[in-house]
Amino acid sequence: MNYGKKGAKKRQKTLTSKTAKLGKMFGVTFFKALLICIVAVGIIGLCAGVGLFKGILDSAPDISTLDVRPSGYSSVVYDSAGNQTTKLIAQNSNRAYQTMDKIPVDLQHAFVAIEDERFYDHNGIDIKGIIRAGIIGITSGKFSEGASTITQQLLKNNVFTGWTSESSFAEKVKRKIQEQYLAVELEKVMDKETILEYYMNTINLGQNTLGVQTASLRYFNKPVSEINLSEAAVIAAITQNPSRLNPISHPENNKERRNKVLRNMLDQGYITQAAFDEAMNDDVYSRIQTVNEETESTTIYSYFVDELTNQIMTDLKEKGGYTDTQAYNLLYSSGLSIYTTQDPQIQEICDRVTADPANYPETVKWLLDYKLSTKTASGETKNYSSEMFQTYFKQTNSNFRMLYDDEASAQAAVAEYKAAVLAPGEEVIAEDMHLTPQPQISVTVIDQSTGYVKAVVGGRGKKEASLTLNRATDTRRQPGSTFKVVSTYAPALDSAGKTLASVEVDAPFNYANGRPVSNWYGSAYKGICTLRYGIEQSLNIVTVKCLTDITPQLGFDYLKNFGFTTLVDREVRADGTIVSDITQSLALGGITYGVKNVELNAAYAAIANGGTYIKPVYYTKILDHDGNILLENEPESRQVIKPATAFLLTDAMVDVVTKGTGGSVNFGNMAIAGKTGTTSDYNDVWFSGYTPYYTCTTWAGYDNNTKLSTPVEKALAKKIWRGVMEEIHQGLEYKSFTTPEGITNATVCNKSGKLSVDGLCTLDGSAHNEYFIAGTEPVEVCDCHVVGPVCAATGLRAGATCPFSTQGIFITSPEGEGGEGGTGWCPHTVLDGLPFGSGDITLPGSITPDAMGDMNQPGGVTPNTGEAANPLGIPTNP
Repeated sequence: MNYGKKGAKKRQKTLTSKTAKLGKMFGVTFFKALLICIVAVGIIGLCAGVGLFKGILDSAPDISTLDVRPSGYSSVVYDSAGNQTTKLIAQNSNRAYQTMDKIPVDLQHAFVAIEDERFYDHNGIDIKGIIRAGIIGITSGKFSEGASTITQQLLKNNVFTGWTSESSFAEKVKRKIQEQYLAVELEKVMDKETILEYYMNTINLGQNTLGVQTASLRYFNKPVSEINLSEAAVIAAITQNPSRLNPISHPENNKERRNKVLRNMLDQGYITQAAFDEAMNDDVYSRIQTVNEETESTTIYSYFVDELTNQIMTDLKEKGGYTDTQAYNLLYSSGLSIYTTQDPQIQEICDRVTADPANYPETVKWLLDYKLSTKTASGETKNYSSEMFQTYFKQTNSNFRMLYDDEASAQAAVAEYKAAVLAPGEEVIAEDMHLTPQPQISVTVIDQSTGYVKAVVGGRGKKEASLTLNRATDTRRQPGSTFKVVSTYAPALDSAGKTLASVEVDAPFNYANGRPVSNWYGSAYKGICTLRYGIEQSLNIVTVKCLTDITPQLGFDYLKNFGFTTLVDREVRADGTIVSDITQSLALGGITYGVKNVELNAAYAAIANGGTYIKPVYYTKILDHDGNILLENEPESRQVIKPATAFLLTDAMVDVVTKGTGGSVNFGNMAIAGKTGTTSDYNDVWFSGYTPYYTCTTWAGYDNNTKLSTPVEKALAKKIWRGVMEEIHQGLEYKSFTTPEGITNATVCNKSGKLSVDGLCTLDGSAHNEYFIAGTEPVEVCDCHVVGPVCAATGLRAGATCPFSTQGIFITSPEGEGGEGGTGWCPHTVLDGLPFGSGDITLPGSITPDAMGDMNQPGGVTPNTGEAANPLGIPTNP
């Protein structure tokens, strides 16, 4: 650089030149402009930032309307004794609120020590915590250190509930700013204790539990008020990551975090060294695993609760006007208290009796349900069903029924099937194999005086899921002879002019379509029978004739009034076929879709209740989370038959138990009435019966309609009924069935249904005392028993060749049962029609084979001969 005289002058000239001055001025101006722009941009940015920040704050919820209380509570089910039996839980609803005075101080301090150590000092946000988290994030490159306070976490869970679906950083920043702002505002209006109480009732603590009370019950099987320091630390350790820190599935992870909780509590002065040491040495995780094993077996809803939830959903929609979604959320997420009619002792008896292997055949059959999904080599998905499985094996065994003696046999069949149907390269992607013990059963018990359902068993074997097949309330099976009482005899006695003394002839008879009616016991017939005897012995032909007399339409109408919902009035099927249950076969339970156990039981309960039907009641009341009545379940009742009719049916069904088809159910220390039920081919067996206390219906059969073949299987419904009802009634005072007003009695002939005649009806044992509804008792005398000459050799009407005759009593068939237009089985309508033997009697005492055949026809000529011409003084004109 030139510092001489010439250099200095040159430089001075340069500096004072016009060009230089202009350049300098331009540079200064540019710099100023740039500075102004920078400042302006900064100001604009600041204003924009402030505006944006203000906008974010302005869009935050109004603190005055903010509700930070936890929502989503499990509903609790109580039995009739007030015991909690079940919790109804939906996602994010397994919560049971607990006030701060019931939450141990150790648990409060445990959460503060691990989640927000300056909780009692900050104003909603923890500046130190934010700085610490920032430094750790910068130095480590991982911003995983939390800085949210308990107040912020409360807001995050109960106000900013959509945080899990944030898709951008901007959304996260916006929520974080609002969260911090509202945390400060919230602490201005809410005290620390309330914030902590809400927080501890909000947080997710794993195993679908929300809040400390539910977590304590789930992990330790006791209320949170009873947990110790070690257990409190386990719960507090979960909240950072409920999945990874789950004490059941990841006890090692939880233990590490729990130890940190205890260390923090010690360092922060919440516990002593002695308490710390004791908690550290506690084997808490063994207790947790034990409780878990016990809890897992009780988390599946019972059959009673399955139907209870269905009833409540229906009532919430029909009575409360809720939509399906609203009703579901209310039931499973709103903390309802549901008080049921279930009797814990009766339910326990039913469960135990139906689970007892001694009540079933020694060899259990197992019904296979099998599903398979595969992916072929080309990527195509294929599905195989149980029906396809059955079709495959029926190719070689037409009697194949999907039944196996044990699991190994079923697995072998599955392996064979897969080997046969899977192509090379076909990969199994899903497979489900389920075995159900057979035969199956169902049981319902109702208190007939209230309609309260006391117990429900929807099947035997382990119940593996909630809301599965409930054979007591969902399955429809053919009711068999149990339907005779409600479809035929109830309407016949109640409004069709029939009495228990009314008679029908048990003889060959055809339905209107020409198909013969068969009796359950074979091809024999019993001749003239009263309706009482028809009930006692469950006579098919007598019942069908009775329904034919009163019309199937009347029987159908009564059944609808008895509460059956599965009957078909008229149904047009896709192929144009018209089906209806208003037919003669209605008498024997031959209906389109069958009936449900609980509906059949409710119908019999109506008879037991003096003719008043009460729709089955599963709950008495439902309270909302605040203790207000949401639903009060007033029983729906109606008079189906007269009390006097109910008494007559009951008295006849007492005969079923004491001397008829239901004798094996009679346990002797209580009045019992009931009716057996068996379908053709023994696909279903039933017993519906009652005492003055309870009504019970039992069903047994194979789920796939396999025939019940052994005596044990055929008697299963009656055996279960007796086992259940005998134990239920232990210790109960003996009661007999009461007789209502309007009942009278009379001595009648059981061959005519009319007043008996001394010396005629009484001599052959046909006279008996019968109950009647006042005004329906007969006024005519018996015209069925008649007197005529009897050949001592043949027992038939004496003819010209009879070597010795006497007078005897003959029974004539009711008009219409013989002669022209009759069935031909009972051809004798009047005394003059009594036949001689087919051949003449040539030798005294000889009987032709044809004549013997006539004598052996049941219900035909029934002589009661005297030893002399008329030694008994039988009147000739009765």
